[in-house]
Amino acid sequence: MRFEKLNEDKIRITLSHQDLEDKHIDFHSFMSNSIESQDLFFDMLDKAEKEIGFITKDYKIRIEALAMAGGDFVLTITRTVPEKEKTPYRKKVTIKRKKPSYEASQVIYSFPNFDDYCLFIDFLKTNNFNMNNIAKSIILYEYNHTYYLCFYNINLDYTDLKNLLSNITEFGTFVNHSELFLRKMNESGKVIMKHNALKIASKYF
Repeated sequence: MRFEKLNEDKIRITLSHQDLEDKHIDFHSFMSNSIESQDLFFDMLDKAEKEIGFITKDYKIRIEALAMAGGDFVLTITRTVPEKEKTPYRKKVTIKRKKPSYEASQVIYSFPNFDDYCLFIDFLKTNNFNMNNIAKSIILYEYNHTYYLCFYNINLDYTDLKNLLSNITEFGTFVNHSELFLRKMNESGKVIMKHNALKIASKYF
């Protein structure tokens, strides 16, 4: 469990798969706000206060959780200005897991290395995903030693779209991108596979 102070009101906690096992919590209970996961969050907040002085008592807090390809979880915890009336410390915590809108026309995922991308392709082949007609183009870029899988003009009628975008987070990370990021990717990124990067990778890897 690693703590990093981003600013006065925001910290990042990296939680390993082993940390969950030590608390006897599996992935699904961790993401469903179970009683066990609530206890783990309060334990993390106590440690954050002791290790980096991040106090959350009498603050409202928001937690965003990202599942990483290697099995780790990255939690971003933000506190807001205290209210006039104090609220109980052991208040209920809700988790917002970052994910794309299923109505978005463009979606990007990052992979820390090519092997993780190949693992995702193996998953698609093993589960017999239809890799046709997902989007107008699916391009794999390499940029700053990271691989980016970009879906352009997604076909919202693709029957396995929700299932596909949910499972990809087991291998890669959703990128909350901007138009500027897309332009930089097109200008400076190295195209590894174009047209349909999923079908090409499934054929050769």
